[in-house]
Amino acid sequence: MKLIALIDWYNHLTPQSIDDLREFYHEQARFRDPFNNLQGHEQIAALFRHMFEVTGSPRFQVTYSQMLGSTAWVSWDFHLVLRHRPVIIEGVTRLDFGDDGRVVSHRDYWDSAELFLELPLLGTMTRLARRKLRLPDSGGKRRSNYE
Repeated sequence: MKLIALIDWYNHLTPQSIDDLREFYHEQARFRDPFNNLQGHEQIAALFRHMFEVTGSPRFQVTYSQMLGSTAWVSWDFHLVLRHRPVIIEGVTRLDFGDDGRVVSHRDYWDSAELFLELPLLGTMTRLARRKLRLPDSGGKRRSNYE
């Protein structure tokens, strides 16, 4: 498995290094996150190019990884600038590796509400919903910097 090299690639991802994903991802790799369900090098590369186009200063910082057999779990922080404000999204990825050591399945788990909070109308609605659904006697502590 190429987990250590893949983590290093993510930690140093640039628009110029996107095409290096062929070294780490199988030709027919599946990629899922809260907004996308993609397959293959071209679609995955297009997603990363889009990320660099629509967000400011995007970068990943891997904080933890664990490998068991051909499956890895990776925790990360995604740093970006949205609407001139820095945002950090915490997430976890499950990676399944094929026989050739490349990723065949990539599944991201993260709270998309963190992005909604940064948008004018959706942010207001998301904050109201969180306040309504929060346990009243939870100590009043905020669970996010965005509330």
